[in-house]
Amino acid sequence: MGARRTGRERALQALYQLEMAEGSSASEALDSAWAASAEEGKPDPDAVKFAQELVEGVQAHQSEIDQLIEKHSHNWRLDRMSRIDRNVLRLGVFELKYRPDIPKKVSINEAVELGKNFGTEESSAFVNGLLDRVAVALGKP
Repeated sequence: MGARRTGRERALQALYQLEMAEGSSASEALDSAWAASAEEGKPDPDAVKFAQELVEGVQAHQSEIDQLIEKHSHNWRLDRMSRIDRNVLRLGVFELKYRPDIPKKVSINEAVELGKNFGTEESSAFVNGLLDRVAVALGKP
């Protein structure tokens, strides 16, 4: 598995933990996510750096990210979404809006994969549709 995919997985786990254990820091949540995957061996430094950038970026822009998600999610309030779907969407929107180095297609495909691997049967389609609408709204080709 590539460094960025691993980084995204650990970032998702950290964001989930931050929602579950209010008062935790991003650093603590990421440390916990990496410790839980210790059987994979020593983590790739690029994956660690990327995960940290994602978690810190989502936290820094969470209000704006959440507004975009709510604006483009028809009939779904953010608080009604599963924690996994909500955080997968946050990662995807962060990449679409704040990471011009990552192509739109890659951001959406990676988020869909996270939804498949960590969410419910419906997560991938939900994530795909919503991120596509956000990408169009952001003017991403």
